[in-house]
Amino acid sequence: MNLEILTSNQKITVFIGMAIYMIAMISIGLYYAKKNKSSEDFFLGGRTLGPWVAAMSAEASDMSSWLLMGLPGLAYVSGYANAGWTAIGLAVGTYLNWKIVSRRLRSYTIVADNAITIPDFFSNRFHDKKKILMSISAIIIFVFFTIYTSSGFVACGKLFVSLFDYDYTKMMLLSALVVVLYTAVGGFLAESMTDFVQGLLMFFALIAVMIVGTAEAGGIGKITEIIGNMDGFTSLLSAHDRATGEAVNLGFIDILSTLAWGLGYFGMPHILLRFMALKDPKEMKKSRVIACTWCFISLAVAVLIGVIGVAAVPNLLEGAKNAKEITSNSETIFIVMTQIFGKKALPLTILAGIILSAILAATMSTSDSQLLVTSSAIAQNFYKGVIKKDATDEQILFVSRITIVIVTIFGAILALDPDSSVFDMVSNAWAGFGAAFGPLVLFSLFWKRTTLQGAVAGMIGGGGMVLIWKYWLSNLGGIFKIYELLPAFIFSAILIVVVSLCTKAPDESIIEEFERAKELA
Repeated sequence: MNLEILTSNQKITVFIGMAIYMIAMISIGLYYAKKNKSSEDFFLGGRTLGPWVAAMSAEASDMSSWLLMGLPGLAYVSGYANAGWTAIGLAVGTYLNWKIVSRRLRSYTIVADNAITIPDFFSNRFHDKKKILMSISAIIIFVFFTIYTSSGFVACGKLFVSLFDYDYTKMMLLSALVVVLYTAVGGFLAESMTDFVQGLLMFFALIAVMIVGTAEAGGIGKITEIIGNMDGFTSLLSAHDRATGEAVNLGFIDILSTLAWGLGYFGMPHILLRFMALKDPKEMKKSRVIACTWCFISLAVAVLIGVIGVAAVPNLLEGAKNAKEITSNSETIFIVMTQIFGKKALPLTILAGIILSAILAATMSTSDSQLLVTSSAIAQNFYKGVIKKDATDEQILFVSRITIVIVTIFGAILALDPDSSVFDMVSNAWAGFGAAFGPLVLFSLFWKRTTLQGAVAGMIGGGGMVLIWKYWLSNLGGIFKIYELLPAFIFSAILIVVVSLCTKAPDESIIEEFERAKELA
């Protein structure tokens, strides 16, 4: 759906601002390309991140365009409940990840033969000489990050269609090209520095749109009056059904499903890498405070934007013929509200261009992280770890950059459907990583009895259960409608414990490394 809000001249002004932003991101990539002296620099920045960059880049790469489009869209359609419980689950997950995992993972990756990727860590942690964990991890990362990256390209395409009525496919491909350029050239440092800038921009944009949207809707009183007349919209125990106009009660399973999103954090490679890359582990607490503050405020404001949008843009869903189109249209609420703001005066039009660049920022900050993690998994872990163990840094970097291009192509193919839901695509990938890696990360760090066999079983079982639950068991209804991440996470944890206890205990060298990492943390 394209609402004609800006004039042709205003659209040109907005587009120029966004083009400047994209050029700036590529420039950062070119600048940091000179700092890549080795594959460790390219994949982990030589562990040189300060607390602010580590925190902001972690959160920016985490939230993606889902924060500005998926979450406000969910709130716009159904009200506080689904979006609110999801935000609460994510906020709790963010805090626990920084509190429990960050410092221990930072120390353990150094003890575990200076592991520079998550597959490296798994392999070194369990002394996996056959590189079984490394190979499985690389495959999982390739599959699920391709889906995740694709969701970002969808968001970019929707942005340009909503703003300028440009061709969706062409603009989606252009955005993908920009991400490829600065990620393939600049590596981890470029990605982290751009994410830092993008995190600040996203935060500013959310606050600005919330304030402007409130004014456009007629103030808090008017918004409260409008949403108060929508059955179930303001409750945390029910959702508003747009099709019938009636409330749909949320059961325990529904609420648990949305809260379960928080479990995903323990298995997100692109977030975990920030913990590993922090220069000084003593700064971890400072990073945690920065990251959690950004996260809590951003999530709350994103939900409020969707709620405010109901009063500010009541006709957004006009013409939507089915549930898929309703979801797709609702995810443009942030874009439409920004256009309304930019229409008022030239300076505000320029500012609107900057604000709308936040969607590009959100997309790119996540896509670049995912591309880099995927390339490291294939080049560092699969190519060097399994295929060519004597590979040079030059060969590893070459394979890495080729991988970035290949994943981008596959992601773009998946993103060809303009009605694809950003929320749904992120949901699938989030569950995959959360269940395949999350339990194993926790057990690897905190249970020394975990064995290689248990790790393999948990990783395969968790990832496999996500697919089985989503595409088969969920069709049974009832309790099986729960978000697949939760049962898959539990299943993976059970497999790790049972298989580990049924197999030979880890040898003394593994136990010694475990205790050393514990002391360093």
